[in-house]
Amino acid sequence: MGEMVKVSVIMLTYNREALVGRAIESVLAQTMKEFEYIIVDNGSTDNSGAIAEEYAKKDERIRVLHIPKSTIGAGRNAGLDVAGGEYITFIDDDDTAEPDMLEFLYGLAKEADADISVCGSTKEVEGEFLPNCVFEEKLVMTPEEAVVMLLKRKKCNAAMPTKLVKRELFDEIRFLPEGKYDDIRATYKYFASANRVAAHGVPKYCFWRHPGNNSAFTTNDLLLTPEQLDEYFDAFRERTEYLSKKLPKIADYAQYSEWSYMISMCNKISRNNLVSCGKQLEFVKKELTEHYEEFYESEYIEEFEKEFMREYIMVIQE
Repeated sequence: MGEMVKVSVIMLTYNREALVGRAIESVLAQTMKEFEYIIVDNGSTDNSGAIAEEYAKKDERIRVLHIPKSTIGAGRNAGLDVAGGEYITFIDDDDTAEPDMLEFLYGLAKEADADISVCGSTKEVEGEFLPNCVFEEKLVMTPEEAVVMLLKRKKCNAAMPTKLVKRELFDEIRFLPEGKYDDIRATYKYFASANRVAAHGVPKYCFWRHPGNNSAFTTNDLLLTPEQLDEYFDAFRERTEYLSKKLPKIADYAQYSEWSYMISMCNKISRNNLVSCGKQLEFVKKELTEHYEEFYESEYIEEFEKEFMREYIMVIQE
């Protein structure tokens, strides 16, 4: 495409032939027309790539890249390498966007002169549509305020869909090529580097949860695995260190958030008797025992977290 378009939409697809058409059509139905749609076929062995090519023949805004099977992060980076939009957003190949999502996010970003805009979403679980990060007020935030909102996981989650990001931020920060859960290692860095972040929790995106979904464990604790927990623990340790240097004003909250995740996982592993996660439970108990007083006396700790601490974690006697 010659001149810069308003938005580049990047979508990875891998073996989603039954769902990818629905995702593509939700993007093509957008009320905003000035976008490009980059579909990265991440080594599919079914007809996902071929389906994308068929749509590309009918709409010149679509560009299909075929790459060898890789990680989500590496695939998204491949899309970023060819993206030419003023802003960039991501959609997953098993989700759908509301028809005015791009127009909504672009207008929100422009109105606030923000590097990032965020909308709300719904979550489909076994046929039921649930509100997900939905709220009425319109927020314009500093990087510190935006990161704290992200870490609280109530008005915003770490998933890259629902976010519209100024392309310059991707010149500085790319997705890590290793690991399965790239969002938790990257999204907070974009928020921390933005001039400001605008958010309005009107649901404009739907996350479709199903057993084959990469984040199925978020709606079913029994799907938690040692590998997933290890990656999250490592990512959140890195996050605490990164934010403490980048945004020192919220260093305490970043550390609290890491411990908050640990005690939550301690409860889930224990309550569900996840024997395979015994090593991870031992790690969490050791960490929280060593930092019992700091976490328990934190100004941010919730009462239920105190209850979990009293139930699962030993107090070290001086």
